[in-house]
Amino acid sequence: MLNILWRNRLKTAEDIFNFTEISDACIKCGKCIPGCTIHQINPDETTSPRGFIDLLGAYQRGELELDKSAKDIFESCFLCTACTDVCPNSLPTDMVIEQVRADIADKYGIAWFKKVIFFLLEHRKVMDIVMKFGFMFKTCAFTEDEKGRGLKSRFSLPMMKKDRLIPSMMKTSFLNSYPEHIQAKSDKPKQKVAIFIGCLGNYNYDGIGKSLVEILEYLDIEVFIPKDQKCCGAPAYFTGAFDSVERMTKANIEYFESFMDEYDAMLIPEATCSAMVTHDWQVFFKNRNMPKWEARAKAVTQKVFMATEWLDKHTNLKEILEQKGKKFDELVTYHDPCHARKVQGIYQEPRNLLAPNYNIVEMSDPSRCCGFGGVTMQTEKFHFAELAGKPKASMIEETKATYVSAECSACRVQISQALNEQGSEVIFKNPLELIAEALKD
Repeated sequence: MLNILWRNRLKTAEDIFNFTEISDACIKCGKCIPGCTIHQINPDETTSPRGFIDLLGAYQRGELELDKSAKDIFESCFLCTACTDVCPNSLPTDMVIEQVRADIADKYGIAWFKKVIFFLLEHRKVMDIVMKFGFMFKTCAFTEDEKGRGLKSRFSLPMMKKDRLIPSMMKTSFLNSYPEHIQAKSDKPKQKVAIFIGCLGNYNYDGIGKSLVEILEYLDIEVFIPKDQKCCGAPAYFTGAFDSVERMTKANIEYFESFMDEYDAMLIPEATCSAMVTHDWQVFFKNRNMPKWEARAKAVTQKVFMATEWLDKHTNLKEILEQKGKKFDELVTYHDPCHARKVQGIYQEPRNLLAPNYNIVEMSDPSRCCGFGGVTMQTEKFHFAELAGKPKASMIEETKATYVSAECSACRVQISQALNEQGSEVIFKNPLELIAEALKD
């Protein structure tokens, strides 16, 4: 039955997701192995990119049952895309693993707590209420981290050991803190932009959206904050909960279509959200044989940018920072999120905007994955996330920086936890927070 279901699905995606063809195309050169996040901490051939690909080919041919051992293997990938970055045949290892996770979800279901997470991400008003209650009663189960990195659990909880660091909770979400339209200072602003905030920026890290608004106001840009935006779908997508992804993605596309023609750009201050919207939405609909929705996703995201990318390329912010920005003595080291550098090719832009006001010191391997890895990696497989975070925290410490920066709140969660475990004094800041500070009088 499983193979019949697979063959039926494959008919709609054989152009890019034929596992056997991809497996045959792998020349087993091993270039993918040194940079593979899971292989670095669990050096087993089965949990290497070429191992994943070989097993996927066997699965499609009916030679491998999708049993719990196979499930465990395919859920061990961090989806960091380090392998695709160096593959001589450009094999989409990350994308085929995302697809087989949908089969895993079909066969084994989605864990109850993941279903709760995805439900809340899909239903914003319910999430608002839950997060407000969480803020009110957070001290019952958590204490504030003394360095302001987040909250630490007072005792062990399901999927969370004592002293595990989690993001802070905001009293009021970003979307509920601002009016929908923020007028520019002048009557005729040169540019008008919308903001897609991302869930962590909306509920947990208040400095991200606040800083982006402050920067745009300084630049005399009119701001639109679309209040009905939903989660981009990335957490559900990487877990295989495709029904949830489809509902959220379609709702977002229809909503974006209602206003995008009026604006010059939509800015996303999150690497994972930006990659999901600009890249994975189209892949998702292509795989599900929905060409009309694929075309709509492509059309509506033509004006979508990571925030620092657009600010660097389409404004004079860099020149303003050079001429008027405050200069700081603190060292800043920059971590390249996988979904920024590897997926979108964005890494120089945030550095361009930080360099005028901060002393940037590069860590030994800024593009090495921090180990966040998604919902599964942060819950059932958190031991892998911990192992992946340690070397990243060590190389950050070696720079003697005051701040580590990255335009990704998922990286913020993971790196803050890793730094906390090492007793480090380094604090994580989104580049927008640092830039906004440089613009203040």
